Amino acid sequence: MKIYNTLTHGLSEVAPLKPGTVGIYTCGPTVYRDAHLGNFRSYLMTDWIRRALEFQGLDVYHVKNITDVGHMRQEMLDRGEDKVIAAALAEGKTPEEIARHYTERFLSDERKLNIEPAHVYPRATDHVADMIVVIERLIEKGVAYEAKGNVYFDVDGFPSYGLLSGNVDEQGLLEGVRVDADRLKRRQRDFALWKAAEPGRELRWDSPWGEGFPGWHIECSAMSIKYLGERFDIHTGGADNVFPHHEDEIAQSDSFTGGPVVNTWVHGQHLLADGVKMAKSARNSFTVSDLEVKHVDPLAFRYLCMTARYRTRLNFTFTSLKAAQRALQRLRNRVWEWGSSPNGPEAAEESRTQWEARFIERLNDNLDMPGALALTWEMAGSGLPGRIKLEMLCRFDRVLGLGLGSSPDTGAAPSEISAGVKKRDLLREKARQHLAELPELGSSVARRAQAARGAYREADALRDAFRTQGYVIQDTPAGARARPKSRWERRQESHPEVSSSADVLSLLSQPDAVDVTIGVVANGYLEDVERCIGSALRWADGRRAEVVAVDNGAVDGTGAWLDDMAAEDDRFRVIHADHRLGEAAARNIVLKQGRGCTVLMLDTSVEIRGDLYGPIDELLDDEGVGVVGPFGLRTGDLRHFHEDEAQAAKGDVDAIQSYCFAFRRKAAAGVGLMRETFRFYRNLDLDYSFHFKDKGYRIVADPGLPVRRHTHRAWAELGEAERDELSRNNFRRFLRRWGGREDLLVASRDPHEGSDHLHGLPHTTAPD
Repeated sequence: MKIYNTLTHGLSEVAPLKPGTVGIYTCGPTVYRDAHLGNFRSYLMTDWIRRALEFQGLDVYHVKNITDVGHMRQEMLDRGEDKVIAAALAEGKTPEEIARHYTERFLSDERKLNIEPAHVYPRATDHVADMIVVIERLIEKGVAYEAKGNVYFDVDGFPSYGLLSGNVDEQGLLEGVRVDADRLKRRQRDFALWKAAEPGRELRWDSPWGEGFPGWHIECSAMSIKYLGERFDIHTGGADNVFPHHEDEIAQSDSFTGGPVVNTWVHGQHLLADGVKMAKSARNSFTVSDLEVKHVDPLAFRYLCMTARYRTRLNFTFTSLKAAQRALQRLRNRVWEWGSSPNGPEAAEESRTQWEARFIERLNDNLDMPGALALTWEMAGSGLPGRIKLEMLCRFDRVLGLGLGSSPDTGAAPSEISAGVKKRDLLREKARQHLAELPELGSSVARRAQAARGAYREADALRDAFRTQGYVIQDTPAGARARPKSRWERRQESHPEVSSSADVLSLLSQPDAVDVTIGVVANGYLEDVERCIGSALRWADGRRAEVVAVDNGAVDGTGAWLDDMAAEDDRFRVIHADHRLGEAAARNIVLKQGRGCTVLMLDTSVEIRGDLYGPIDELLDDEGVGVVGPFGLRTGDLRHFHEDEAQAAKGDVDAIQSYCFAFRRKAAAGVGLMRETFRFYRNLDLDYSFHFKDKGYRIVADPGLPVRRHTHRAWAELGEAERDELSRNNFRRFLRRWGGREDLLVASRDPHEGSDHLHGLPHTTAPD
């Protein structure tokens, strides 16, 4: 096998240092929250490397560490920047209990994705003494130094530093510094091997330098060498690990041993979600549990990851995941078909060998899993007898890892499918069991098989009856067969959902059908949704109104409540999303589906307290007005937006806040949809307001409109740092598009207005 070596920037042949055995070390999870799918993409990469090597007769010894040291500093917890950990600590749980809980969840998720368990899962907290030994040796060698209870690695003492990542200059190295400047370091690019414990930290250890805890990188050096020796074959991780983590690990390990420790460094690229890197900070990370809530088989995600090379970015969407689920289901249907097919002529051994040789060729070409998957489908469509295809597929699945013998449709266990013949006999028995348990079904299958020979209407009617009863029927040369629908198939029929705004038909070109569309994006918080929609309808009496509500992946009963309302009130239309879409994408669904002359976008944190619609109509009767609402913003420099002056009196402003945002539907048709790069709601209202301004429309605020803002709970539940990061990221998007367009500002038209009294960050305050 040849695989891309990040260190040499080229392909390296996997030549085991110990004949017949390959040692692999993988950077495992930090267990203070669930691992997301982006993390698991890199673990799947390693799993396929291991399976491919084992498929070709090599033994693999795999070590995957568990980081349970707790690198989150105490002051971050005090500021509430990790709600999960803060809540667990408030419940009286210890850091050890939290780590144990998330370790168990990680291992469970690995099993669901059919990732082979590592031979060793060393925990960082069990190896602090080993880390101290490494640090002491580095100090003795003069490549590390102590400063007030802290120990730092001297980057200048390792001339090869930067070769893995390509960051070989001072500026490039400094870009990787993740924390504020540390005055104890000789140079800011030096990194910590040991940190003195800050007040309040629970996890701390004695050391020659005082109480403290290990740095982020040292644990992997200590544990990889302990379990795999001072030289081993492959080290894997995600692209995020390259710098600084693995760069620092090379410096530590090689300085400790005096020579290169790792032969080949392999890194998987990022998983994107709707075009943006999947990360907790981007609020677009999904877990295995999120898939299961949607009745999606986690193995569909495994299949999806096989459709792209591991060194390329993969864009995860629920649309692509559904496609992977359908493809996986089709493959399972083939297994079902071949497993109950009659015996056919034997295939030549030469033919089998050729297919397997081509399969291995794809694996050895830098782990070409898309090629291996395509070859599997090619084999499935070949002229080989069905039972031979089944045997070949089961053999290929030793690498693919799709659990084709344990699909929900067969109920088989992995141990039952070690051989193709055994698998075929098992599936036949399962089919007989289905019919034996349901004699009426068995007779119906036989009747339909007979009808399919000419009585097509009766055959179609029987097929429909099977579907209604929850079964799939298939006609084969051997006769008709039936199986229960999978959970995913049942879910798709009973709960149609959209995966993006592109899945929704736009009605913007159609004429208005009602007076007003009340648009709501429901992210959960059912009490808020009930209050918001109830108050909006209460004051809409006498008007032709509709509610277009997007159930944005809510899991608290909000979707069911909206469905109940739609069943009772024909003014309701509900669109369910199969995951939490970005804020702009969810609002675009409302824009595309609304048929009201006026579109009133309401945040669920607001409550209507009087006649809102009459004053809005009066303001929008002026065709020069594009957007109206009660909460306006003014700026004089495009960088500091302020609400106070905008709330002084009714009049022109530079933006309307999205708590209550109204416009004519025909104007929106000309302005266009919202930019879906705005996944978080903050500052999306600025951007969309400026789209109206760019088309020549005025933005008008009326502070007297009867709207009350309640606590915006999605905002309130964020830590301060996360609020700042999400808000600033969106504000940068706004500035990239509108920076320099001071000509659009109200202040540019009014000589009495200026920027002196407009100050503050872009509306980062939130109502109580």
